[in-house]
Amino acid sequence: MHEHHSSVASATPAPTPASSSAPAGSSEVVEVVFKGRRREYHGNPREIPVHIGDYVIVQAERGEDLGRIHHTNEWVKASQLPQPPRPILRTARPEDMERLEQNRAKEEKAFASCKEKVFLRDLEMKLVDCEYQWDGNRITFFFTAEKRVDFRDLVKDLAAILRTRIELRQIGVRDEAGRIGGVGTCGRELCCSTWLREFEPITLKMAKDQGLSPSPSKISGACGRLKCCLRYELDFYKESNREFPKIGSRLTLPDGEFDVSRVDIFHRTLLLRDETGKETTVLLADVPKGTKILGPSRDRRKGCDKNECASRGTKPGDGENPPAARGGQGGGPPSGGHGGGGQRGGQGGPPAGGGHAGGRDARQGGRPPRRRPNAPPGGRG
Repeated sequence: MHEHHSSVASATPAPTPASSSAPAGSSEVVEVVFKGRRREYHGNPREIPVHIGDYVIVQAERGEDLGRIHHTNEWVKASQLPQPPRPILRTARPEDMERLEQNRAKEEKAFASCKEKVFLRDLEMKLVDCEYQWDGNRITFFFTAEKRVDFRDLVKDLAAILRTRIELRQIGVRDEAGRIGGVGTCGRELCCSTWLREFEPITLKMAKDQGLSPSPSKISGACGRLKCCLRYELDFYKESNREFPKIGSRLTLPDGEFDVSRVDIFHRTLLLRDETGKETTVLLADVPKGTKILGPSRDRRKGCDKNECASRGTKPGDGENPPAARGGQGGGPPSGGHGGGGQRGGQGGPPAGGGHAGGRDARQGGRPPRRRPNAPPGGRG
């Protein structure tokens, strides 16, 4: 097992500690990072002078732990924390760092022992990492699993071997990538292992809204899930796309009708395709106002911004699909269709285009009318 530490350089010194004239009860709040990028907030009521990158001994839930200062109260406010933070006890000494290195060596042996017990008990879980508390009062094992795992017997086995308090914590695959670390396809260190605090839901629709390839190999991260960075620029793409007609819609221009096959929000251009398949690139600003847009599947009044879209109709009804004309109200049915027979064939004369009359209804494309029981064949004529 390899040790995983977050590498945060000491860039700027922390602000000077609060003076003695500060109000009673006020204390500096710092963020401390532990093994595997685990972060916690701790208070500094004793006003110990600490800087970013310093190692400190902090009060843990049970006992003491050793971590490194990651941020100071320049970034963290005590009023924003859900509960009062545990205090910083003192800065780390050389002998404390030696004990930390001893714990790392013990973690490798504990990880191997736990992995062996998981195999012997045939548990469906993947062991990710383990972490000793600095004082040795507790060891925590992190694992991933597709469902809940009954590890009570495993805890008994480990307690008999390690002789300390055992804790097993199930984490997700994104947390696993954050603890182990790595480099993304962008060439930078993973966001989840550096600065990202919370994971938000990521959907495939976010990739489609940004015109990205839906291939899982291109939009998936090291954890196997969709990349968290798909959300970073989503609002910009959504706002920009409101100025453009939707892909697949049809524009009626002076030169004819064109289908929108692609949109480039950065160059503000449209790729239009005519009925012959010829493609033409035009600027959005060159599309005249009042151009009718026939949406592919939605009402264009909801698709474009009423004030900003330069390629939409001038009236609310522009771009909507016209209602289908019903046969038999003002003439005959369409050319080549079946005419109406008897009294139900319409009010305007015989059918056009050589259709045959009798026994057919012109209301819905030539479907035969319903016939009442005991009615003679051939209609009511």
